[in-house]
Amino acid sequence: MQLPLYMWYEATHAMLAPARALAGSTKLFYKNPVNPLTHSPFGRSVAAACEMFERTTRRYGKPEFGYGAIRVNGIEAEIVEDVVWSQPFCNLIHFRKKTVGRQFNQPKILMVAPMSGHYATLLRGTVETFLPTHDVYITDWVDARTVPMSAGRFDLDNYIDYVIEMIRLLGPDVHLMAVCQPAVPVIAAIARMEAEDDPAVPYSMTLMGGPIDTRESPTQVNLLAQNRGTDWFKRHCIVKVPLPNAGFMRDVYPGFLQLSGFMAMNIDRHIEAHGEMFSHLVHGDGDSAEKHRDFYDEYMAVMDLTAEFYLQTVDTVFVQHALPKGEMMHRDKPVNLSAIKRCALMTVEGEKDDISGVGQTQAAHRLCVNIPEERRVHWVQPKVGHYGVFNGSRFRAEVAPRIADFMANSAHDAKKSSGKSLKLVI
Repeated sequence: MQLPLYMWYEATHAMLAPARALAGSTKLFYKNPVNPLTHSPFGRSVAAACEMFERTTRRYGKPEFGYGAIRVNGIEAEIVEDVVWSQPFCNLIHFRKKTVGRQFNQPKILMVAPMSGHYATLLRGTVETFLPTHDVYITDWVDARTVPMSAGRFDLDNYIDYVIEMIRLLGPDVHLMAVCQPAVPVIAAIARMEAEDDPAVPYSMTLMGGPIDTRESPTQVNLLAQNRGTDWFKRHCIVKVPLPNAGFMRDVYPGFLQLSGFMAMNIDRHIEAHGEMFSHLVHGDGDSAEKHRDFYDEYMAVMDLTAEFYLQTVDTVFVQHALPKGEMMHRDKPVNLSAIKRCALMTVEGEKDDISGVGQTQAAHRLCVNIPEERRVHWVQPKVGHYGVFNGSRFRAEVAPRIADFMANSAHDAKKSSGKSLKLVI
């Protein structure tokens, strides 16, 4: 029934193509150094207006991580992105450090990126922070509109299956980091592995700004889901992918709807930011304008989610509160957080988080009753919102060092309890 909505979106984008081309040509004309108007207030204003129009009407493609080379203990290492595991809806990327005649024995981190509309590159800064000291892997979720119907379904159960498969691939000496949305499927995956006495249970898991129990300090997002109910989202948010996309006729929650919701939550701030960029362009403040471009190139790049995953997540996490009530199931088996005993737990929250309120992630400690007290850590980062929990200067200076210490201590305790000899981490 919702096919026309996506078709209208595609048609509108196509109809604006000539206008974007005209804006681009006009911008080039007024940016040409041989044009005397280029250096006038009028010329700079026209060029700025054309750029703003083009940027607000374009479709943003998937960004690149693009790290190039970094320094590790004074040694320059080229970062190579290797896909070490692949499924129709996710690739596992390893940021391999390529050096001449040198290998690094560093702690392994599996970063489970949020599958909530943005690409894994949303965690570019998170990865960059840990690259010099850790061996980093990240889940690269695939845009559902590019996955053909022949690939089958992908729901919350499949998500948990994927996480378990990746953990088993990397081995028990890995640390998990779940940012926002994946906090629930990650802790559910660990619970199922612990319940089955899986030898690949990881050293630790760090849950950051995740909706473990959205009854705690409910935000506008939580209240909307609670008040509307799952059926409302099914009727109003699920569309079919149109041609010419590879996922033609797949039911999805489209990225453009998610983006419009994100923008609406802080519309005044976005309008102000775009006004400031226009001013920066007119006055020739290239550095400030470039920062705006970098942020919105990432923020505006969105992907579609499969309908079954989106609706099951809404119902399980935000409407039924199945995990904290002890009612969540995975493949008809209970997700019992009291089964978690070996995996250490750290939770991180932002004082000003308006997506996952303070206390929602910390609730994991209340539910994981059998994790020893000395293997638990909770941290509320002052003066940051949701994004600042996993990115930015305060994350680099205050959050990341605490996570690194927690991981090191967790690995030490795990090796000590298993009788393994400790190894020097370079």
